Amino acid sequence: MATIDKNSRIPLYYQLMEIIIEEIESGKLQEHDQLLPERELCEKYGISRATVRQAIQELEKEGYLYKRHGKGTFISPKKVKQDLIRFYSFTEEMKKLGKTPSSKVIDFEILESDIHIAKKMNISEGEKVYKFTRLRMADDQPMMLETTYLPFQRFPDITQQELEQKPLYDILSERFKVSFTMAEESFQPVNTRKNEAKLLDYGDHLPSMLIERITYDKLGIIEYTKGIARGDRFKYRVVLNY
Repeated sequence: MATIDKNSRIPLYYQLMEIIIEEIESGKLQEHDQLLPERELCEKYGISRATVRQAIQELEKEGYLYKRHGKGTFISPKKVKQDLIRFYSFTEEMKKLGKTPSSKVIDFEILESDIHIAKKMNISEGEKVYKFTRLRMADDQPMMLETTYLPFQRFPDITQQELEQKPLYDILSERFKVSFTMAEESFQPVNTRKNEAKLLDYGDHLPSMLIERITYDKLGIIEYTKGIARGDRFKYRVVLNY
């Protein structure tokens, strides 16, 4: 059993943090497992409750733990590690991690593009576009909230039901024979808004990542998507070659 060295220069709370992180990364503690109560951690490691609370608070901030009011402290789901080196889709990335992806369409409409959307998609102002918002989930856990715009004229007769049953990129490639050529993405840290937090089952004003994607095929822009990814569920990595 790992122990805490009271003679070390490393703070006691930090030593406890390292022990818990090691148990999580080794698989001894699994997603949604309950952490030992503060009193038991105090007894197990011979440390004060103030030390235990400081360790737990820091681990919460770093996304390793979460609390359920009146029930205790639990192990957070592991963050999705997304490498930004090639074209990817949410559905395929979740499958690679052994998770079951799903989407719930919470808004679907066809409207005339305003000047902002027209500029983003390189179309004429007033041209019709689909606008739909999807809650993206993995193992029924909310991960992202995405609002997508598609040119209506190019992709007629897409329905809300179809989007709930099949990934968007599968619809575009199989039904409309789209061959994707590239995508541009921008990332910006933001505070989660109340309406977003409610849908994502996440605290408002907690950090999230605003992700904007523009996707192309050989004919031009086919998609503009603006998404909010929970800050405790994703970790993005960029590989820089010299």
